[in-house]
Amino acid sequence: MRRPRSITFRLTLFFSTASTAVLLVIGYLIGTLVETHFEEIDLNDLNGKLELVRHTLAKARAPGDMDAVAQRLADALVGHGGLSVAVLGADRKMLFASPDAVFPGTLLERPPDETSSAHARLVTWEQNGQTYRGISAVAITGVEGQPPVTIVAAVNIEHHQMFMHAFQESLWWAIAASIALTALLGWIAARRGLAPVHEMAELTQGISANRLGDRLQLESVPTELVDLAIAYNDMLARLESSFRRLSDFSSDLAHELRTPISNLMTQTQVAISKARSADQYREVLYSNLEEYERLARMIADMLFLAKADNGLIVPSSEPVDLAAEARELFGFYEAFAEEQGVGLALTGGGVVRGDRLMLRRALSNLLSNAIRHTPRGASVKVLIEQNNSGEIRLSVENPGVDIEPEHLPRLFDRFYRVDRSRQKASEGAGLGLAITKSIVEAHHGTIRISSAGGTTRFAITFPAAAAGA
Repeated sequence: MRRPRSITFRLTLFFSTASTAVLLVIGYLIGTLVETHFEEIDLNDLNGKLELVRHTLAKARAPGDMDAVAQRLADALVGHGGLSVAVLGADRKMLFASPDAVFPGTLLERPPDETSSAHARLVTWEQNGQTYRGISAVAITGVEGQPPVTIVAAVNIEHHQMFMHAFQESLWWAIAASIALTALLGWIAARRGLAPVHEMAELTQGISANRLGDRLQLESVPTELVDLAIAYNDMLARLESSFRRLSDFSSDLAHELRTPISNLMTQTQVAISKARSADQYREVLYSNLEEYERLARMIADMLFLAKADNGLIVPSSEPVDLAAEARELFGFYEAFAEEQGVGLALTGGGVVRGDRLMLRRALSNLLSNAIRHTPRGASVKVLIEQNNSGEIRLSVENPGVDIEPEHLPRLFDRFYRVDRSRQKASEGAGLGLAITKSIVEAHHGTIRISSAGGTTRFAITFPAAAAGA
């Protein structure tokens, strides 16, 4: 697959193409304007000579004066190199012609319109390797009864052509140099303009596990790249948070696995240190079985969370009566609640569509967590309500010491505990809330936690689409 061109190359190419088009148009206009200017100069010069010839012809009063007119015209044209003048009669007979006069047939053979203005149309031609520009016009002599004559004037414009050739050559060389210069300046401008992007690339190359805290300085970023810089900084922040959580998870996982394995090793070493009775061996095996069961639960929970992370949990769809499930769980936890001196209360009801076993497991995790953290003599409350939009909210709340705000966002992380020093082995591996969140999200719901005023509340909201009749 062909590698895309760099942004610097694209900007330079675009800038060079645009400037080239502009310079070419400007060069063409300049050449055209200069050529037009020379034409106007030649036309004014030829019109001036036409007026001179008209004035001379107007002084002739008799046919014999025409010879004197020819002499006066010859004298008047002395010193005007490259200028040719001819006077033709009504019968197209040449009455006067300057030395070395050259005129095309278009000017000599066809008489001009008597109503034509003095500013006649220019005619350009080449003859004998030279370029000429000329005009023709009608003139009236002073001889009474003589028909109008035709005046033809031409000028050699070879010096103009030479100048235009040199001028256009210099002009196009200057345009070519300007195109190359604008391409270079465009490349420099593109490089400088994209310097913040290169800084981002350099910063990205320096990102490592030990440098996730680096950020782009927004005040040094151009306005057009501010959104990109903000998104980049946010990405780094998410990566830093995820990496920190992953590191904590790895550490916690090692810690959780180390305890039961250490217990198994210790008990096994003690058991084989000397000969024991069958009952003693049986007691060791029962103790090891408890640790194996704990490991099995932990591994099963980890597999469940791994499937949830990859979207492999596909809950079934059946009507689930949340109030009925809560009452059944109350019966299951009744003995545990009595042991803790905690009451259980249920208010409201609602039906959602989902996987009954998974939803029951999520509610069970919340209830067991609430019972463990409720002081004796208090009650855990389960509230189920449906709002006007059709959403169903299930809340589990318990009184107790408030959870500090910095812990709330991480309570659903795996193995995370607010107070590790007071964690009991019987309270599980710290995966219950993470599993609960995965189950809720698999049902397209959301779960939130709040802790203030001596009350901690977990609130699960199911969308209206999940509500069942």
